[in-house]
Amino acid sequence: MGKNKTIDKSKPVLVTGATGYVAGWLIKKLLDEGLTVHAAIRDPGQKEKIRHLEELAETSKGSIRFFAADLLDIGSYARAMEGCELVFHTASPFIAAVDDPQRELIEPALLGTRHVLEQANHTPTVQRVVLTSSVAALYGDNKDIEKVPNKIYTEDVWNTSSSVHHQAYSYSKTLAEKEAWEISRKQSQWDLVVINPSLVLGPALNSSAVTSESFRIFRQFGDGTLKMGVPRIGFGVVDVRDLALAHFQAGFTPEAKGRHIVSGHNTWLHEMAEALLPEFGDRFPLPKRLLPKSIVWLAGPFINKAMTRKYVSRNVGYPFVADNTKSIRSLGISYRPLEETLSDTFRQFVDCALFHPSKMS
Repeated sequence: MGKNKTIDKSKPVLVTGATGYVAGWLIKKLLDEGLTVHAAIRDPGQKEKIRHLEELAETSKGSIRFFAADLLDIGSYARAMEGCELVFHTASPFIAAVDDPQRELIEPALLGTRHVLEQANHTPTVQRVVLTSSVAALYGDNKDIEKVPNKIYTEDVWNTSSSVHHQAYSYSKTLAEKEAWEISRKQSQWDLVVINPSLVLGPALNSSAVTSESFRIFRQFGDGTLKMGVPRIGFGVVDVRDLALAHFQAGFTPEAKGRHIVSGHNTWLHEMAEALLPEFGDRFPLPKRLLPKSIVWLAGPFINKAMTRKYVSRNVGYPFVADNTKSIRSLGISYRPLEETLSDTFRQFVDCALFHPSKMS
C-alpha cells in the first residue's frame, strides 16, 4: 500500500476519544459528509456522554457505531479499527493541575499513542493516521521563542524546555508526538499526518465538554477570579470548528504530510479579555487591566498552584508567535475572526449558567 493514497469514504473511519471537545466537531463533519464513524470511548454504556453524538448521526447522512476502548489497554482498539482506512487519534488527557504528572499525563499520552499506532500496524486496512498533537510539542514556555529562528514557531521546532517537573502537559504532548513519528518511521503501510493546535476555543457540541481545561481561563474571565487584572501572557488561539475541519482535511487530502500548526491568531491574554468587553463587559466582571509581572510573581503561586515562580518568570511578558501558513496552504483552512470565537465561547458559558454569581460582585 503506497503512501498519499486517497481514502475510500465508503469505509468506516475511527475517531478515538470520541466524546471529547474537538472530536465532537470532527465527528459532526464526518457524519455530514455521509461517512460511517467508529467512535472509540472508554464506556459506551454512559448514555449521557454519547447522546449528542447519536443525535448528530440521526440528522446527518452518516452513521455512528460506538466501541469500548481504553488508552492504557493494549489491543483495546482492535475491534474499533477493523475495516478502517483512516484513524483520527484525538484522545489524550488535558489537565493543568495534577498530583502525579507521570501517571495522569505522561503515561496516558505516551502509551495511548503507542497502543493506537501499534494497532494500526496490525490492521491491514489502515492507510493514514491523523494525530492530534499540540503547539505544546513545539515549545514549553513563552520565553522559548527567544531561541527560535526569527522568533516565530514553525513546524520544524520542537519543545526542549519541558520536563515531568515543569510544564508536564507540554512534556506529555512532546513525548507522545515523538513516539508517533518513531512508530511511523518503522513501517510503510500507513502515513502519519500531525495537527498541532494552539489553545482551542469555540462552542462545545455537548455542554458537559464546557468543563474542559480549554475553558478554565474563560470561566475565570466571567466569574470574577481575574477581575483585578491579568498578566501579560501571549497565546495562540484556534476555533474548534476550524480545528475540526483541519483534521478532516488532513485525513482526506492525499498529499497532506508532516506537522501542521493549526492556530488562527497570535494574541495576548488581556487582548482576549478586551475583545469580550463590548458585548459582555456591562454584565460580567471581565478583567480590564494588566497586572505587573512583579505582582504576578509574588501572588501567582497563592492563587493558582500551576502559576509557579518559574512559570511566571518564563511566560509573563513573552509573546506567542506561530506561522500557520502551512495549514492554510496545505489543508485549505480559512480561520474565522478571533472575536467570533471568543464571543461564541463566552455566550455558551452564559447560556449554560456556568458563572457562579457569588464571585461576580
